[in-house]
Amino acid sequence: MRILITDNTHPILRETLESAGHHVTLETEVTYESLLAQIAAYDAMVVRSKIVIDRNFLDHARHLRCIGRVGAGMETIDVAYAESIGIRCINSPEGNRDAVGEHAVGLLLSLFNHLSRADAQVRQGIWHREENRGLEIKGKTVGIIGLGNMGGAFAQRLRGFECNIIAYDKYKPKGFAPAYVQEVSLDELQERAEVISLHVPLTDETHYLFDQNFIAQCKQAPFLINTSRGAVVKTADLAEAIKKGMIKGAALDVLEYEEMTQDGLDTSHPDLQYLLTCPNVVFTPHVGGWTVESKYKLAKVLADKMLTCLC
Repeated sequence: MRILITDNTHPILRETLESAGHHVTLETEVTYESLLAQIAAYDAMVVRSKIVIDRNFLDHARHLRCIGRVGAGMETIDVAYAESIGIRCINSPEGNRDAVGEHAVGLLLSLFNHLSRADAQVRQGIWHREENRGLEIKGKTVGIIGLGNMGGAFAQRLRGFECNIIAYDKYKPKGFAPAYVQEVSLDELQERAEVISLHVPLTDETHYLFDQNFIAQCKQAPFLINTSRGAVVKTADLAEAIKKGMIKGAALDVLEYEEMTQDGLDTSHPDLQYLLTCPNVVFTPHVGGWTVESKYKLAKVLADKMLTCLC
């Protein structure tokens, strides 16, 4: 098979595919137009989030059997149409679930213990102890929305903190949660959770899932953690809720105003500008699943899945 890799991923992806006898072309500096001109020559491809794989593109991919995505997010691919014309769409969330689970714990610890603020103050010679008195995770109720690869990894790492872990997942049958996680309805999660962590893909259904209506149903003025996709949270509503004390704080690895095709951030929006001034909001630049180890695992998991698809 002829396979095109357009993502700058770990070499193990190419090595594994070539070892199985496939011909692999690595071309990471591509545009939509340049891909469109050559895609008919390939049986499989690995894409990156900077390129939108829409219906027009897929109609030109006459020999394509599968599309691979290094990572979890598939929102830049018209998966439904691709699979309707016989093209398998494959991702590799197993490869960075450990990284995301650990990062979410780090974000929670940073929120509870004011780590970003305290670090900045000490660097300026400021030694404020009472102002930086923290909270303990032990005994708190942490609500996880989406108990798949990422949410499950976060839950597993929370076990040692002796907190109460509750989870809601609309797409899993009853009995989906391990023994240390209590399955609850969304209403119950909103009523009980002191921390809410989002672990859902970005779809039409989850776009702006966390908005003013959602927040209004939360009874504990919870902390928010988002390591999923930025547009799952309506930034304007989050900013307003933090102003009013309806949300105690937020840790955001992803933002609505990320420019996914350019690896950048549009900071011109007033609601984001407000959040950037809040000491109870922690940011990281979409690196939750971005570890040395996950780079290898993401590529290896995807390679193995693609080989199965191309057999």
